[in-house]
Amino acid sequence: MTTAPTIGVLALQGDVREHARSLERAGATAVAVRRPAELEAVDALVVPGGESTTMWKLAEAFEMLEPLRIRIKSGMPTFGSCAGMIMLADRIEGGVEGQRTIGGIDMVVRRNAFGRQVDSFEATLDFAARGEIRAVFIRAPWVESVGSGVQVLGVAEPGDRIVAVRQGPLLATSFHPELTGDTRVHSYFVEMVREH
Repeated sequence: MTTAPTIGVLALQGDVREHARSLERAGATAVAVRRPAELEAVDALVVPGGESTTMWKLAEAFEMLEPLRIRIKSGMPTFGSCAGMIMLADRIEGGVEGQRTIGGIDMVVRRNAFGRQVDSFEATLDFAARGEIRAVFIRAPWVESVGSGVQVLGVAEPGDRIVAVRQGPLLATSFHPELTGDTRVHSYFVEMVREH
């Protein structure tokens, strides 16, 4: 892909503008995606942070859950941050009764694992061997376990918790790279899209 890829940001809830701005700075064309027809028009997708149960309910209300599953299963590159990581997990711990995800990454994610809103924090971690980045964790999940096809791209304290993973064209972070002004995570994703 030689032109700027068109990357949608799932605009049901969460950090839509911040992700769009980071994607544009990383060399992509960013568009909001709320409907299945808009999903069909993009090369890739970002599922932003927000609140995972609200995002799941809105995805069902907007009739987006199944179209998202189909596009992701067909190989569309997708990046989920925080609640987006939860949405891309095949299995979750600490979810509400009946909570559903889009799935796609063979991992178990624990919701609100680092604590409540007041426990939000920033940390420095090595991301995908790209050097140290500042990571913002807000009511963040962590990855309890991954399948054999999942690559761990970053860990954080306490206890070297898994906070960034990749499986094929799917990327997920438990932190919010769109809030720091550092576009290296988004640039990494844009490179994934170009290589796809």
